[in-house]
Amino acid sequence: MKFLCLAYGDEAGWNRLSASRKEEVLAADAAIRARGALMSAVQPEVHTVTNWDGHTRLTDTPYAKHALPLAGFSVIEAESVEEVIRLVEQTPCARADGYIEIRALWETSAG
Repeated sequence: MKFLCLAYGDEAGWNRLSASRKEEVLAADAAIRARGALMSAVQPEVHTVTNWDGHTRLTDTPYAKHALPLAGFSVIEAESVEEVIRLVEQTPCARADGYIEIRALWETSAG
């Protein structure tokens, strides 16, 4: 099963980590990448498109409001959500005063 993990965090949380802790959490990210997961940080620029009434609107702010900005994402293949939790609980956003939202993806024929 595949899971989408949305990582929220900011530079202030990252800067509170010690140098050794930063190495540990980056190693957790590397271990997830080594499993073949798609993982990336995101740039701060946002484009939100809506077209509820047939008129396209574009804004430069996120549609969903969160306490912290979206910092990155991953798509992780795992047997269960519990396995994903074990994988992401030591990653940067989870350990640097951020949070990670995990959502199971529907299987598709597109692989």
